[in-house]
Amino acid sequence: MDNAAYKKLNYSLALVSTAADGKNFGCIINSLHQATSARPPKFTLSMNGDSATCAALKKSGVAAVTLLAKDADEKIVNEFGYKSGRAIDKFAAFPFETDAQGCPYLKDGMVSRLSLKVTETVAIGSYTLFICELIDAEVLGDGDCLTVKEFEGRGKDVPPAAPVFHTLDPDAGWKCTVCGYVRLAEDIPDDFICPICRAPRSKFVKR
Repeated sequence: MDNAAYKKLNYSLALVSTAADGKNFGCIINSLHQATSARPPKFTLSMNGDSATCAALKKSGVAAVTLLAKDADEKIVNEFGYKSGRAIDKFAAFPFETDAQGCPYLKDGMVSRLSLKVTETVAIGSYTLFICELIDAEVLGDGDCLTVKEFEGRGKDVPPAAPVFHTLDPDAGWKCTVCGYVRLAEDIPDDFICPICRAPRSKFVKR
């Protein structure tokens, strides 16, 4: 089977965010899709089950999803794509607003916002698929969304916990046994710390 066949697909980068237990959570995804055109329209998104945002969304049942603009600051992807909400408050570094459901969201660097209500969840291996209906929506900026291919064109890797990670081979790199993060490298230094959950080098195993 030639895996390059489905790698021709392209995906928009989005920030999915929610609030649970008095804390704000958010992570970068590339798995948002419109599933139906009926009213209200339904969307699907998937997240790694190890994600703190995934656990929070299961609790809250609501989310704000904002689509990144082509010129979005890379700091947004760095904070929400590579760091763990279990260790830090990712929203502390940004001005943010809150939708009617209490979900935080960024306006700067975004082209639009969708506020969603979860209607169903489906376990797919180590990922969870959320089926949601649209509650509210607004345009936040001009222009088009930042896509996976455009982001990779900057010489950047898509966050490894994202459902679509083009450069990841099944047996590549080292995997964190705590959160599932994979570092694509032949070896990792003794003082390496997981950028997602802050686990030490001893928690990594060769894939």
